[in-house]
Amino acid sequence: MRLRMWIPLALVMLLSPLSAMAEVVPLDRIVAVVNDDAIMQSQLRSRVTQARGQLQSNDIAMPSEAALQRQVLDRMIVEQIELQMAEDANLSVDETQLNTAMRGIAQGNGLDLDQFADRLEQQGQTLAEVREQVRRELLIRQVQQSQVASRVTVSDREVDRFLEQRSENSDVAYHLAQILVAVPQSPTPEQVTQAQAEAQDLYRQLQQGADFQQLAVAESDGAQALQGGDLGWRPATQIPTIFADVIPALADGEVSEPIRSPSGFHLVQRLGTRGGDGGQLTREQASQAIFQRKVSDELEAWTQEIRASAYVDNRLDDDNG
Repeated sequence: MRLRMWIPLALVMLLSPLSAMAEVVPLDRIVAVVNDDAIMQSQLRSRVTQARGQLQSNDIAMPSEAALQRQVLDRMIVEQIELQMAEDANLSVDETQLNTAMRGIAQGNGLDLDQFADRLEQQGQTLAEVREQVRRELLIRQVQQSQVASRVTVSDREVDRFLEQRSENSDVAYHLAQILVAVPQSPTPEQVTQAQAEAQDLYRQLQQGADFQQLAVAESDGAQALQGGDLGWRPATQIPTIFADVIPALADGEVSEPIRSPSGFHLVQRLGTRGGDGGQLTREQASQAIFQRKVSDELEAWTQEIRASAYVDNRLDDDNG
């Protein structure tokens, strides 16, 4: 069992040469406890600043400060649970993996590592900070793959059906976004009714002209909330199963009514449509595509499960109250 000790920052008293009054420097305080780890206000503040910069760079309207803090802290809590699982499983990221990932990020921005480091410094970050963040993300990806993948199987019949559908829809792909109103594991009828009412209220706001991305950042329980709910481009044969019958019937820009799943209620927006690659897949490639789609389907439910099974003391509302 892990033993972690969290030592608060020292209380600093500065004596004024002109008076006997002492100025108290505020302590860094705990905003959440996750099992036996703590998330500090300074960590939350740093992540909120990063999130705000990402929203601005993606031209996503900013939610209220309270909503942004709540959303970022929720992501941090889930990440902390996943990192604890990685530690318990003795997972690690070696230097070769980390260096490859860092080069890939730099190249994705059209930069070499030195230029990337300079760009980060201009934005108030260091290469070491981003390197540690990437290491954490790689660990989390390992946990998700190992935990969720074990729940997924692919049958020959599913492969046959996938190849048939791809033949019919090989020229179609959709750009999707979602807002998720989650329900807990084994929800009571009252909890389901409340979540459904919240989803219907969000749908009403969207029908009245509310901005989907801003609402997703402020209200969605989905993992993509801080990206405005963006799920990216998906071939018709690889869209989440629960959306398969709904998406083709939507017009570009249209939002679905709430869709029920084990995770909760989803509002899905079809952002765009384009021709697919039309290429032929082997059975092995088809099986892998089905596997990845089913992992994606399972991920949200698994995230809700691990959150429910962990000890979480969220103190943000108390601190702000």
